[in-house]
Amino acid sequence: MPFSMKRFTSYFSLLTAFLSAGLVEAQQPATTPKTLPEVVVTSTKDPSKTVPSIETRRQQIAATTPGGASVTAAEEYKTGRAATLKDALDFTPGVLVQSRFGAEESRIAIRGSGIQRTFHGRGLWLMQDGMPLNLADGGFDMQAVEPMAAQYVETFRGANALQYGAATLGGAINFISNTGHTAPAFQSRFEAGSFNTFRGQVSSGFVAGNVDGYVSITAAHTDGFRDYSEQESLRVMANIGTKISSNLENRFYITWVDSKSQLPGSLTKAQMEANPQQANAASITGRQRRDYQLLRLANKLTYSDGDNTLTLSTFWSWKDLDHPIFQVIDQLSNDLGFDLRYDHRGSLAGMRNDFSLGTSFMYGLTEDGRFQNIGGQRGAKVADYKLQAINWTLYFNDRIHLTDHLSALFGAQVMYASRDLNEETLFPGVGAFLPNLANNSDRLEAWGFSPKFGLIYEFDPLTQIYFNASRSFEPPTFGEATPIGAAGIVPLVPQSATTLEIGTRGQRDRLSWDFSYYYAWVDRELLTLGVPPLPANTINAGKTVHQGIELGFSVDVLRNLTTANDTRFDRLVFRNNFFWNNFRFQNDPTFGDRLLPGYAPFYYRGELMFEHPCGFYAGPNVEWSPHKYAADLARTTFADPYALLGFKLGYKTKKGVSFFAEVRNITDENYSPTTGVVANAIASPAVFLPGDGRAFYAGVEFKW
Repeated sequence: MPFSMKRFTSYFSLLTAFLSAGLVEAQQPATTPKTLPEVVVTSTKDPSKTVPSIETRRQQIAATTPGGASVTAAEEYKTGRAATLKDALDFTPGVLVQSRFGAEESRIAIRGSGIQRTFHGRGLWLMQDGMPLNLADGGFDMQAVEPMAAQYVETFRGANALQYGAATLGGAINFISNTGHTAPAFQSRFEAGSFNTFRGQVSSGFVAGNVDGYVSITAAHTDGFRDYSEQESLRVMANIGTKISSNLENRFYITWVDSKSQLPGSLTKAQMEANPQQANAASITGRQRRDYQLLRLANKLTYSDGDNTLTLSTFWSWKDLDHPIFQVIDQLSNDLGFDLRYDHRGSLAGMRNDFSLGTSFMYGLTEDGRFQNIGGQRGAKVADYKLQAINWTLYFNDRIHLTDHLSALFGAQVMYASRDLNEETLFPGVGAFLPNLANNSDRLEAWGFSPKFGLIYEFDPLTQIYFNASRSFEPPTFGEATPIGAAGIVPLVPQSATTLEIGTRGQRDRLSWDFSYYYAWVDRELLTLGVPPLPANTINAGKTVHQGIELGFSVDVLRNLTTANDTRFDRLVFRNNFFWNNFRFQNDPTFGDRLLPGYAPFYYRGELMFEHPCGFYAGPNVEWSPHKYAADLARTTFADPYALLGFKLGYKTKKGVSFFAEVRNITDENYSPTTGVVANAIASPAVFLPGDGRAFYAGVEFKW
């Protein structure tokens, strides 16, 4: 269906009427969570056993994670436009999100894992309510997430995600849904802005006896900054929880996503400098786009008596992808799995001890047909695959309190992974004459073991230092193992790494901080380097090193500018998110110690915001990438430094009417926040993805 404002309006009108008529139910007051001592890692005072409150999760994560981890409240990023992963995670320490062209799809990376991907992510675990949004092969779609339906977002960098069975170099990002206990009885939000952008949400939460529920419906449309970059989406996120007994709760989730995106493609540097709004000519000729539908059903059953918690999570997703690029990719995927986890609080040898043991399983089957692209339509079929992926993990974590201030943590994961390709030969019997038409069915499988050790020293309940050493293990996704044009599965092996990390987090009066330094020795890194004989495919590189600094901090520069109160004061708050990245080959026979292409070594995001206790806020913000970086392995072409200035103001209240207005890229900078990565950009110069020009957005929100 073509993109249109009319379609957006009809979506939103229908959804508003639906919720207003049927879902506005008086919400019973939820129990206010009790503030717990820092040493308590499981709260029995939360209104829901399946979805802990944000206060509980902050205490749990700080107490049990000897490394980079944080919790971001959704209300923090809903003070402005809240449409993409970049909007939601811009001030999350350690997470780099750079949109391709103002789109939902982005380069998203933690610690350089998946840094060269600008689409269909890899290298980290994207989750919703503790259950993976990744497909069984490890790839994930940014479009599966709706930031406005989240209550908060948990981020675990590196092996700190082991508690979810994830042992990748990057870690995990977990979006936690609202429930009937946390959402207002009725909420409506509408955003509008540049490039014919419109976005609307209606949601409702209710509590009725032992049952609570939440539903959010979001519709969005934008023409996009660039030519041929329209996007349109409809998302439904809902869950219903039932307290079966005082110790047992079940929560059922349903997600529906319908996303349509035109793909304007990459430009040469000369083209971008001349006109960043133009589209790649081949993208228009081929009517390239990515249309995607997702149905996801999930269930979480939790039993907890305070010291013992048993959780069974099950999930199934159906995904239909229609993706004309230089071929038309037609994929139908079914992925299912479960996670069974036991948590215990007790003692060991007279010392407090917290223990977790879990196992998870995922299976995915994808029917993958590939066709000639005739103006965006299917031509002759050129390939027909059945792709099967299996992941099985067994993991445990144990924290022992050696003293009142010092804790030691031990953990490990055992993982089995397989990737199967079954190819239907289009013309049986001619393989001897046309080898590319032969049956190329193949299989990859591997076992991995990822141990972890960590220490946490608590100076007081608000201040910690920590250290950890860990291993990571990442099998290839089908995107790497079965690239277009390859005969069967490319013989890749899993990427592994040994990482050391040291850091601190805490709060002192007006200052809060989160700091980590990490150093990772990576073996067989999965890189798209374009090295012959695979000119456009992923290879296992030799040894590489990833090291960096992740720093987020916030400080109240001034207080009581217009007030005189010790508890309800206004403030001028300075928020910061800073990265230093150094990713390079290590003694490579061809590349020596050359830096890897495709990332900026420094990145900074900051804002200076005046906040008044009445709910008013206003202030400038900046995004700064001060150094150029190579877009190709040969280091012939570089993305230039850039700095973006923005300004935001608004009013936010817990009940009633809130609003915001913001301007982005005030100076109308012509820049490329991310690039493709090739072997030599002289031969393949179209690698630049221009960012949005000057843009204005405003929104209003109603809560009752």
